[in-house]
Amino acid sequence: MNQEESNLDKFERYVMNNIPIRLIRLSDMKFVVRTDVKKHFRSSVPLEDSLYHPSESVRYAILSHRWLDEGEPTYDDMKANIAESLAGYTKLMNFCEKAREYGMEFAWSDTCCIDKNNSTELDESIRSMFRWYRNSAICIVHLAQSEIIADVEHDEWFTRGWTLQELLAPEKIKFFYKCWTPMTDDEDDKNMEPTEVMETLERATGISFDDLFFTPGPIRVDKRMTWAARRKTTRAEDVAYSLMGMFDVSLQVAYGEGGDRAFCRLIEAIMQAGDPSVFNWKGQFAEHCTSRAIPQSPQSYVDCQDLEFDDERLEMTMTSLGLRVPLAILPLNVSWRRFDGSSTQLKLKCPLCPTIEIDFTSYDHTNLFPEDIGKAMSDEYSWVYALGVVNYSNIEGLREVLGIRRKSAGFILARKPKSTFPPGFQPSDILGITIVCRPENKFTKWSLINSGGLIAVEFPNIPEESVVYIDPDYLQSVYL
Repeated sequence: MNQEESNLDKFERYVMNNIPIRLIRLSDMKFVVRTDVKKHFRSSVPLEDSLYHPSESVRYAILSHRWLDEGEPTYDDMKANIAESLAGYTKLMNFCEKAREYGMEFAWSDTCCIDKNNSTELDESIRSMFRWYRNSAICIVHLAQSEIIADVEHDEWFTRGWTLQELLAPEKIKFFYKCWTPMTDDEDDKNMEPTEVMETLERATGISFDDLFFTPGPIRVDKRMTWAARRKTTRAEDVAYSLMGMFDVSLQVAYGEGGDRAFCRLIEAIMQAGDPSVFNWKGQFAEHCTSRAIPQSPQSYVDCQDLEFDDERLEMTMTSLGLRVPLAILPLNVSWRRFDGSSTQLKLKCPLCPTIEIDFTSYDHTNLFPEDIGKAMSDEYSWVYALGVVNYSNIEGLREVLGIRRKSAGFILARKPKSTFPPGFQPSDILGITIVCRPENKFTKWSLINSGGLIAVEFPNIPEESVVYIDPDYLQSVYL
């Protein structure tokens, strides 16, 4: 294949897969589809440029704004030529005018460029929207409640769920105030320099300067979830759907499933990448069908601990028994316990490292604290509690040894003793079957007993930037 075919092929794949399904052609204000865009830009594809990227040719403006409660022009309104009477039509026209000033022939607005009666198109649009904003030549942001830069921190644009990705995804952004006056004289307000605009964005969003220049992916989940924690969406499911692009995962759109179910599916998708930071949350777990390791919402990450995770990945698999995760299981002994009627307070020590002491309060008593467990301190009960470390490492990718860091994090796990036989049952031969005891089954499976999230521990005898090696026998697969 020669260079001309390669660039044209690259161009055509890009247009048919990486730009909006439908755009407004600004020269005649008509809707056009991808094939029209392809025809328009095809002649601009260079024949002999090995570094060519189609985004250099395919240029369009995209709008980010806070929707009106009513009066936004829809696809049907535009097709029926009745949009001019709607309150949001002036905003659409002002956006198109600003796009022309940037030399654009095509523009996209979420209010009217999606046929929301077409479920297939709606599904593709929601799944692809982060990419569409990413690939735009300019994202034009309308701050409808701001007249000067001092107003920006209080503008509703910074409180909505979908506008988070509309801030992070685009390479270039231009902000306009309520009356469509530009915030600055700069062509691009998303500046690599610490300008007044960028400092204002940091304060308004709680996102650091460096993170405003964003690479999507299912990493640093705990930190990135806090960016969405105070934002709201009209549809409950959009809390999850609006974060798909940020974490570079894909969900089938199913309005009506409920916000909790949608968010659980989002977390499950993120977990496939194996980043342990997904566990760094606090509060009540979600009403998931099998697992207690799923948080309820982005708000669950707000008060999470300041934990550092390296590039190690955990194998996480959702099963009918719960989330299957291999953890480094370190035993914990109960040195002190008190039950006050609503919670159980525990002081736990690790016999392998006596300086490790964990104060822990549990509000969950379901089958986890047998009455005799407080007085049972013998070896028989020494593994009733354990710390399941998540940020261990497999040295050089092998399973022969595990690396434990000075600053580790894990779940508090518990399992209760169980009888080999039901109460009152006397082993005997039944119908020729010999009944025998199986002492290795004297405990139930490990259960997660924190109210969500990780416990931080620090092993004092390990150097700051090092690990100690432990036997791989400590590694166990548990179901959370």
